[in-house]
Amino acid sequence: MRHHPVNREEDVVVVVSLSLSCDPRTPSRKSESSAIGQITSSREVGMESYLSDNFEVKPKNSSEEALERWRKLCWVVKNKKRRFRFTANLSKRFEARAIQRSNLESLRTLMLVSHAAIQFLNGITYSVPEEVKAAGFQIGPDELGSIVEGRGSEKLKAHDGVEGIMKKISTSMTTGISTSEDLLNNRKNIYGINQFTESPSKGFLVYVWEALQDTTLMILGFCAFVSLIVGITMEGWPKGAHDGLGIVASIMLVVFVTATSDYRQSLQFKDLDKEKKKITMQVTRNDCRQKISIYELLVGDIVHLAVGDQVPADGLFVSGFSLLINESSLTGESEPRTVTAENPFLLSGTKVQNGSCKMVVTTVGMRTQWGKLMATLSEGGDDETPLQVKLNGVATIIGKIGLFFAVITFAVLVQGLCTRKIQEGSHWMWSGDDALEMLEYFAIAVTIVVVAVPEGLPLAVTLSLAFAMKKMMNDRALVRHLAACETMGSATNICSDKTGTLTTNHMTLVKAWICGEIREVESATTFYSMIPDSVIGIFVESIFNNTGGEVVKTEKNTIEILGTPTETALLEFGLLLKEKKAEMESSKLVKVEPFNSEKKRMAVVLELEGGCFRAHCKGASEIVLGACDKVLNETGEVVPLDEKLNNHLKGMIELLANEALRTLCLCYKELGNEFNSKDPIPFEGYTLIGIVGIKDPVRPGVKESVAICRSAGITVRMVTGDNINTAKAIARECGILTDDGIAIEGPVFREMSEEELFKIIPKIQVMARSSPMDKHTLVKQLRTTFEEVVAVTGDGTNDAPALHEADIGLAMGIAGTEVAKESADVIILDDNFSTIVTVAKWGRSVYVNIQKFVQFQLTVNVVALIVNFTSACLTGNAPLTAVQLLWVNMIMDTLGALALATEPPTDELMERLPVGRKGKFITNVMWRNITGQSLYQFVVIWFLQTQGKSFFHLDTLDSDLVLNTLIFNSFVFCQVFNEISSREMEKIDVFKGILKNYVFMYVLICTVIFQIIIIEFLGTFANTSPLTLSQWFASVTIGFLGMPIAAAVKMIPVGSR
Repeated sequence: MRHHPVNREEDVVVVVSLSLSCDPRTPSRKSESSAIGQITSSREVGMESYLSDNFEVKPKNSSEEALERWRKLCWVVKNKKRRFRFTANLSKRFEARAIQRSNLESLRTLMLVSHAAIQFLNGITYSVPEEVKAAGFQIGPDELGSIVEGRGSEKLKAHDGVEGIMKKISTSMTTGISTSEDLLNNRKNIYGINQFTESPSKGFLVYVWEALQDTTLMILGFCAFVSLIVGITMEGWPKGAHDGLGIVASIMLVVFVTATSDYRQSLQFKDLDKEKKKITMQVTRNDCRQKISIYELLVGDIVHLAVGDQVPADGLFVSGFSLLINESSLTGESEPRTVTAENPFLLSGTKVQNGSCKMVVTTVGMRTQWGKLMATLSEGGDDETPLQVKLNGVATIIGKIGLFFAVITFAVLVQGLCTRKIQEGSHWMWSGDDALEMLEYFAIAVTIVVVAVPEGLPLAVTLSLAFAMKKMMNDRALVRHLAACETMGSATNICSDKTGTLTTNHMTLVKAWICGEIREVESATTFYSMIPDSVIGIFVESIFNNTGGEVVKTEKNTIEILGTPTETALLEFGLLLKEKKAEMESSKLVKVEPFNSEKKRMAVVLELEGGCFRAHCKGASEIVLGACDKVLNETGEVVPLDEKLNNHLKGMIELLANEALRTLCLCYKELGNEFNSKDPIPFEGYTLIGIVGIKDPVRPGVKESVAICRSAGITVRMVTGDNINTAKAIARECGILTDDGIAIEGPVFREMSEEELFKIIPKIQVMARSSPMDKHTLVKQLRTTFEEVVAVTGDGTNDAPALHEADIGLAMGIAGTEVAKESADVIILDDNFSTIVTVAKWGRSVYVNIQKFVQFQLTVNVVALIVNFTSACLTGNAPLTAVQLLWVNMIMDTLGALALATEPPTDELMERLPVGRKGKFITNVMWRNITGQSLYQFVVIWFLQTQGKSFFHLDTLDSDLVLNTLIFNSFVFCQVFNEISSREMEKIDVFKGILKNYVFMYVLICTVIFQIIIIEFLGTFANTSPLTLSQWFASVTIGFLGMPIAAAVKMIPVGSR
């Protein structure tokens, strides 16, 4: 081996040329740290701008132009199937949009030709298929499907309308379908089940096959094949086959480890997909109300729909009020459609925007247009995350550098061989040994590309996200979009609802103002003992009629209350007054205006026995009180509501609110005998029945969670529709509202100018009586004007715009509507604020884990690349062979990702400031660590190459082989100990919690065991020689010394960013 002088300054420049980006705002450094400080900041501007221009996507709602742009730039890719597995399938998305356009055109065409088709249809008599008759039904699935999908009013009339259809499919509006096993099976056989066709799951062998698609591995496989042919021809079997078989064995090991890792990821995503599909609906079967999965729905089921629900199957409107349906998900048409008895058609996949209804299911599964659309949409996949894209950019840049180095290395090695043959005078005589040597050079060059192209960078993001999503599921948070995990780690603001998130969502009516005084609600008897029967009667009538909830009978013949916690609290109290309930039986519901978060009220109109009409209204106390001009006094008489009493009631509302009670005002109005159901319900001239105070205690642990957020640099704001005094009382109890914070009401906020908003928004901690658009405005201002990373909670349909606008939308799993969940990125399954803090902690963990892995992999990349390149250039041979580089690649790629990208979160993560919107991913700290460790490893390995023989007294015939084995062994142990050092990027103590991370320990132990096997037992195939105990000790020591070096480097200040 020839010795050459080392130009260390040039070597440092090569290391630095791989730098990507770090924050230019680096503080002044002490003289002893200036060299590394200059290295870590030298190449940042051009590279960062290149990544920003070409590999930048939004966490959500990225343009397809941006998604396509970065794909085109990734031309240095070893394995496209693996690299792009977890990215969006844009062609399938185009196909889904084409189906939407087709649906819209079909509906328009049907509207145009329907009149022309009426006469033709009238001349046709429908014939029931024999198998349908045999099953006990009178209409087939195709005919039934065509009625709703084609909105065939005439066809519907031909079958005697909705009632006729229900008879023909053997169902009843009041009792639903029978749950007899035989009858259910008949329905399934004739009409099908409500499930969509999905792509079959890939088996393990498919992942093995995909791992084999790696271009570099295929080239190495070809090299191995040629090596086998030439080697066996020249040296016979088995000696001539050793090199070729060594490469083949290494390839198979890489393939199987890679396939195992990918297969396990796919199983994790499969489990998460199952959780996402757990959607339940309220149905009536056998005269009992019950919740079932939408995938268990059958034709004939009576489904109960409310605001925010997704229509689970095609069906017909049976009864309901004020039903508005948004069909944009199916047709792309944004204008909502009114559904009534005259226009009863409901299509699967559409959303209930307003109102409520009962529907009868007529078509399920793949017979619906939504089923066909879902089959395509499911193949479209999630958008890739910003980190995935950015690291694809990093991999592409380093891949190009590696490709350049590989070509130069191959050229230098071949030139060295040619020069040697010219010096020997044998340049016209080429033997099989020369061909094998040339093949080995080519294999080394290809393997440099294998090591240099860090394919594992973007895949580590997916691995870490999959691991985090699985663990978060156990912590009661369901991640719907991958990007939300990493974005949540950067969150600087959380805008939280009050009810159900900060509070328990178990409400109890504890106080009520009625008949002139506040009464404690301890029992029904004591409550109404001093109240006139007429007042109790009107009170009960209001509770049970003007409600979005319902009292139903369950399968177990018990009474259950369905509805929001507020409605439930009122109905529970109403049931205590059940002996008075008879007075409401004789009325008929004529019109319903459901609760609206803009108006903050709900109203109904009843038709009484004598033909007169009465309106009932309830809602936000101060708003509904403003519509009252009369009140029921202590004797039950209607008297005028004078100014004095009005002010007294306002003070009483404030008093209840200061006790952290939610207040509701209940009132009624006699409308006489002239009311048209098409007219709006009036909102003036009401008579006040009473004001109730509902208690919703703060959840245990919320105050501590808010304190954790504050220490983590995350600002928590409460945004609620409740009374401002109630909101302030709860906010103080939670620790959200501080002395220097501001509580504001929505109506005041929305009237402010841009300048006023700019001044006040940083101080806002509570927004009460807010509308969904107030929440949307606040989120938008925080994101755009103040460049904050905002997480927002929401549960209602009207929260969808704010959830969509936020960087991270958090929907409530219990109280949330399907529309809110669909607009969200994460579903908080237990509706608990503490779970949101857990999501933030996991988000930070994902972000930091990927940073650790990137730091580790780039160190290995840099050293492996430069060692082989400089050695080839200066000594004419490469110390690391193809087999050895494949093993190193597996350590830094698949195994490194498993070890570092799956570190569980620690409480310390919530003691540092958030990254925010402008934070750099590859920080100065990381470049400092990479540079310091790379310099150490390069110097050590170069010392072994140049002085190793004399240092270890190697003077035998196989001294070159032993030295190269020492270099290989030392290099691998440098990576083993660097992996441990990479567990902490700034702290000296890297062993804390290491024994609790079983994956890390397993990977570390397996790496060491396999390294021993490779050195001691597989020397023939891996070009290694067994080492003595002293040589093993030296190799391990060289690797271990990297840890104190890493610790010393961490003490060099370079700025946190």
